[in-house]
Amino acid sequence: MLPERVEKRSLRRGARAAMLAGMPKGSEDERWMRRALRLARRGIGTTHPNPRVGCVIVKGGELVAEGWHERPGGLHAEAAALAKAGERARGATLYVNLEPCAAHGRTPPCTEAILRAGIARVVIGCRDPNPKMQGGAEVLAQAGVEVEIGVCAHEAERINRPFFRWVKMGRPWVLVKAAASLDGRLATRTGESRWITGERARAYAHRLRAEQDAILIGAGTLQADNPRLTVRGVRRRGPPPLRVVVAEEAPPFSAEWAIANQEAPTRLYVMRPSAKDEAWRGAGVEVVNAEDIHAVLAHLAEEGRLAVMVEGGGGLIGALLRAQLVDELALFLAPILIGGDGVPLWRGEGASHLGEAPRLVEVTTRSLGSDLLVRGLVAYPNESR
Repeated sequence: MLPERVEKRSLRRGARAAMLAGMPKGSEDERWMRRALRLARRGIGTTHPNPRVGCVIVKGGELVAEGWHERPGGLHAEAAALAKAGERARGATLYVNLEPCAAHGRTPPCTEAILRAGIARVVIGCRDPNPKMQGGAEVLAQAGVEVEIGVCAHEAERINRPFFRWVKMGRPWVLVKAAASLDGRLATRTGESRWITGERARAYAHRLRAEQDAILIGAGTLQADNPRLTVRGVRRRGPPPLRVVVAEEAPPFSAEWAIANQEAPTRLYVMRPSAKDEAWRGAGVEVVNAEDIHAVLAHLAEEGRLAVMVEGGGGLIGALLRAQLVDELALFLAPILIGGDGVPLWRGEGASHLGEAPRLVEVTTRSLGSDLLVRGLVAYPNESR
């Protein structure tokens, strides 16, 4: 970690400079860091397995240059901004939402570029959790650069939750998206579910799809809904998300399945191989054997797919919740009551008392026409966030 005396010295210098400038340093730092975070968002859907990073270079209170990481193998945000700044970077302040890398990966360390450019001060949103790349703050501080860490830290960590989950736990960030009635039913007792929500809610769901590396469903949802699982009606940031079906055993193949087309890559994970697998392979669908849902997520993470969205059904959602693998829930509630025989949001054994029930934290709500989006992080009993 950055030595405490260095952090305190950084704060003292910052306060002195702020008095001279007649403006609170904290508010200025937050202003520019939020600009860096907006730039980082441009990389959603294109940077994985790399993090989403934006960078802003400021001198005398004026913007000098900015940049963001666009894709793996491309310039890091700091290098992109410094290349635009040129000599104007000397003596300037650099804002970046993630600690600059200190090791050589596909590109040289950003710390080298920062020192070579003569940057005087670096303001960092949050630490890099990757042990192979972290330590940039120390490198810069030891070289005489003023370093400050933790400006807009929560926002900086939030934008890279998939990357943090991958580094710390070796699996993707799992977002469950579901459309349900007010009484928590995904479909009627006959399986009818199209369309529970209205057009605005469905359009928003496509925006969520556009940010994902993979879209997962269970075999039951495939057979009941025959979904396409493609991004439609909104701008896709990167390549189409991988369409994934998870099944105990491959269902009989049908040429009518919408996911059997070539609109996007498709994969079938099966826990038990069978002769039916060959029909899927013959249609151009990749079939992968996986021991369980943990293995499915690990395999996706190994490929650099760090953000996945689960779209049903209740059996797959229930299995993920029981295994405490759901990180976030986006629930679209429609003003309709289906009744007790309808398909529940969560199939299988649930909590026996309220103390065992997962809860949502950091909850936000949004009206989408007559529907309501409830979104939040999933907190499990005895789990600290």
